[in-house]
Amino acid sequence: MNKHASQNVTAPKITGGVATDRRHDSAHKHVTGEAVYIDDMPEPAGTLHAYLGLSTVAHGTILSMDLSEVETAPGVVAVLAAKDVPGENDIGSTGHHDEPIFPEIDVQFLGQPIFAVIAETREAARRACRLAKIEYEEKPAIIDVADAEPENPRLVTKLLKLERGDAARAIAAAPRRIAGRMRVGGQDHFYLEGQIAFAMPGEDTDVTVHSSTQHPSEVQHMVAQALGVPSHAVTIEVRRMGGGFGGKETQANLFAVVAAIAARKTRRPVKLRPDRDDDMIVTGKRHDFLIDYDVGFDDEGNILGVDFTYAARCGFSADLSGPVTDRALFHCDNAYFYPAVRAVSAPLYTNTVSNTAFRGFGGPQGLVGAERVIEEVAFALGKDPLEIRRKNFYGEAERNVTPYHQTVEDNIVHRIVAELEESADYAARRRAIAEFNGRSAVVKRGIALTPVKFGISFTATHFNQAGALVHVYTDGSVHLNHGGTEMGQGLYVKVAQVVAEEFQIDIDQVKITATTTGKVPNTSATAASSGSDLNGMAAQNAARQIRDRLIDFAARHYEVPKEQIVFLPNRVRVGNQEIPFAGLVRQAYMARVQLSAAGFYKTPKIHWDREKGCGRPFYYFAYGAACSEVSIDTLTGEYMVERVDILHETGKSLNPAIDLGQVEGGFIQGMGWLTTEELVWDEKGGLRTHAPSTYKIPLASDRPRIFNVQLADWAENTEPTIHRSKAVGEPPFMLAISVLHALSDAVASVAGHKICPRLDTPATPERVLMAVERLKAEAGK
Repeated sequence: MNKHASQNVTAPKITGGVATDRRHDSAHKHVTGEAVYIDDMPEPAGTLHAYLGLSTVAHGTILSMDLSEVETAPGVVAVLAAKDVPGENDIGSTGHHDEPIFPEIDVQFLGQPIFAVIAETREAARRACRLAKIEYEEKPAIIDVADAEPENPRLVTKLLKLERGDAARAIAAAPRRIAGRMRVGGQDHFYLEGQIAFAMPGEDTDVTVHSSTQHPSEVQHMVAQALGVPSHAVTIEVRRMGGGFGGKETQANLFAVVAAIAARKTRRPVKLRPDRDDDMIVTGKRHDFLIDYDVGFDDEGNILGVDFTYAARCGFSADLSGPVTDRALFHCDNAYFYPAVRAVSAPLYTNTVSNTAFRGFGGPQGLVGAERVIEEVAFALGKDPLEIRRKNFYGEAERNVTPYHQTVEDNIVHRIVAELEESADYAARRRAIAEFNGRSAVVKRGIALTPVKFGISFTATHFNQAGALVHVYTDGSVHLNHGGTEMGQGLYVKVAQVVAEEFQIDIDQVKITATTTGKVPNTSATAASSGSDLNGMAAQNAARQIRDRLIDFAARHYEVPKEQIVFLPNRVRVGNQEIPFAGLVRQAYMARVQLSAAGFYKTPKIHWDREKGCGRPFYYFAYGAACSEVSIDTLTGEYMVERVDILHETGKSLNPAIDLGQVEGGFIQGMGWLTTEELVWDEKGGLRTHAPSTYKIPLASDRPRIFNVQLADWAENTEPTIHRSKAVGEPPFMLAISVLHALSDAVASVAGHKICPRLDTPATPERVLMAVERLKAEAGK
């Protein structure tokens, strides 16, 4: 008998069940370098390397393309262009058919891949790319959202309009009214592991692609479509990603497809890994927005009506811009009730790379717009913005309907904010900061407390499903596979905890295996913060099928009622005796009981009618709040985040240690988006910030000097999610909005808090300095 069958059958509790702190299953491998990523995989003999040749104009027509010197360059085996795609030349992810693998004639952004070189070495392929001779007829390019035609702009997909009440009338009749515009910057994903695909040709038309993707099934579909083969000929596998953040939801398609076409053409393994510069140039970002707002309110600060337009730089193709701009509108309310509201999206075509999913998926931009409106009202009335926030919070029994007509049934924002306000000592610190600013001529401090209400579910209802596969072997060990992908967020260990809990076995008895389309088909992307909700429930369903079979077997075999069969830690009580779990499994096998099951789950209650702008797109909401304090140097614009206090709820957490890490990491990434991470395109459409030398993500030294993060341990999901937990991937990202408003508070102090600073994002030191100087000038100082 092997070691798996001789577990501790007298332990009072299993190791690694749900609601326990458990380290990430690969944490020790991450820090020692043992974790195997795609570029670490041993290369089979004959492996070739691909590299992409990129366009040098933002918009134009290809007049001629001479690749003869590329083809004869040292080490080159093949060159691929549009004519070499055996199937459909398209990787558009939402059915728009507007994103060619390689363009035939029209180039639509600077850096668009137009051919690929396949060579014996990666360096040979890179060098050969530079030998192409391409002649273009350049055309006028739309680079910025502000450059779009104001009367009849070109859209990449249909706009969305949300309406409840008569916003125009409410605004016009309000005692006070303010209108303004805000620019919200984009963000590069800057995952540690860049895009990569490694394609292995098989028999006949089969191909296996190791892809760094959040959406294996979509990559499978795109590869099959490009090769002109059925999906069953394509297997996509991913054990782990070195970060994704949404940047590998659709963006991995290009790299997998090119590698697969090359492998098919050469009948040799092909790896495609761009360098960081090209990765940043070729792949989409978080959408930057221009937000126009018009708000009517009374003298007490009650918002009476609001009108929003969210215009986004979407790039040359639809990609996920439709759902991203939709979700921005879904979150233009944040935690606030608008008696009358109108919100319209404008997903604008530009001659830039197609923007895509990024943590929050448009929600953060929606929240930023909502918080700007709160700030405007507060400054107009000379009140603390927190007072205005509280005054406009959603109610519980009334004032609880969103702009998209979903009733908020789980509102805990009042308690979250009240507890954080007390634990962070907000009121006393605000008074102390006012006194400090009165004494300090150069350094000014600011503080802000902002809430988050974030909807959980894919707004495309059909994506809210998941599958899982569970095998129990005769020694009692368990093999687990599901459709979710691991990108560092801890999904694998959480789902393993769920399975361990169902069987009441220690977690080291559960083997976590790589996500593959060959085991679980038709999976949804690991996105929308729904990885644990969906895959955890699917795995639980599979495990319960097997557990129920074991119970049925034991009841028959031992002739006891089913209610007398209880799963205890690593053992099963059957009547008045206890049997090791592995022992019962072995007996069941001998009795020909099936010990494998495919699980499935689909999210209930949700529905959405986009044409009517009405429905229940979200299963539930996640809540949190953050209080941030900053100091700024009014002579240089430089600033420090002095202290951050966070209270965030994750329902009954599956793994508090993992969730805490997600809250901390999400906040820091959000802080980077709003402060230092600036994307700059030049007038020709070239991305100037395409490396860490020009694009600044937060460093360890940028973290708050004091960083207090706490999970609301009293929270419980009102919906029957997996063990009543809540999603945690995206909601904490928006807690960083408190940093933006703390900076705004500090800037406002130079003019006695009488002028709204209207800080655009990212609020770089340069923008902070310019805002300080503008407020001083307006105040006559």
